[in-house]
Amino acid sequence: MARQHKEFQQGSGQGVLDDLPGEDKFSDDRPDPVAPGGSILFALPGTLVDWDPRRALVGQYPDGVVDMVLDPEDPWGFACVRRQINLGVDPQQALADYETTHGPAVTWVVRVCLENYTLAVKGLLPGASELLGNLRRAGLTLWGLSATTRQLIESVSKVLSPLSSLKGVLISSQEHLDLSDPLFYRLALRRFAISPGHTIFVDADPEHVAVADRLGMDGIVAHDIRGLRHLLRQRGIAC
Repeated sequence: MARQHKEFQQGSGQGVLDDLPGEDKFSDDRPDPVAPGGSILFALPGTLVDWDPRRALVGQYPDGVVDMVLDPEDPWGFACVRRQINLGVDPQQALADYETTHGPAVTWVVRVCLENYTLAVKGLLPGASELLGNLRRAGLTLWGLSATTRQLIESVSKVLSPLSSLKGVLISSQEHLDLSDPLFYRLALRRFAISPGHTIFVDADPEHVAVADRLGMDGIVAHDIRGLRHLLRQRGIAC
């Protein structure tokens, strides 16, 4: 969906989401009242944020133990625990569920990881703060969909202070939804009063971007700020 920036300002005429209830429908043939220059919706921490869960365990356990605990192929592993917590499940309950399949010893390592999880967030990616400033000056309104908890965001608020450029952020644990659920995106469109046809969605996960595309947004898969800047410029955005 290589829309030009002027199309976000003037309206792209792509039609509305037919499967949304009446008050959830947004017209794509007029500027958004809240974001008249168009919007960019960032997935967090998938974009902008320098985030690595290994930092919460490095130096405390051998690399082999860290690899085992953070194994992305483990269907009931650490990713499952984090997803539960990000959906609003009490951390103690998530750990109890994990212990039923992994035992108390490995569960203790996961507990340590959760207790030190602020270390997983280093700050913004190099160039992210400058990019956010450029996008605002280009007339874009910036928003976020955050797969995390408010407690984590508040605990790392100082290192993530440049994210104050975002006009609003929806947090998964408060909505009990995550980025695999189209309802999370629909809720963002409704809460922020923005139209899918005037909105770019950015994430590093192609599956999440595919969800946004199906809902009428212009999805971008970006793994770093340089690549994201290039893709935005291709869409006519001065950044």
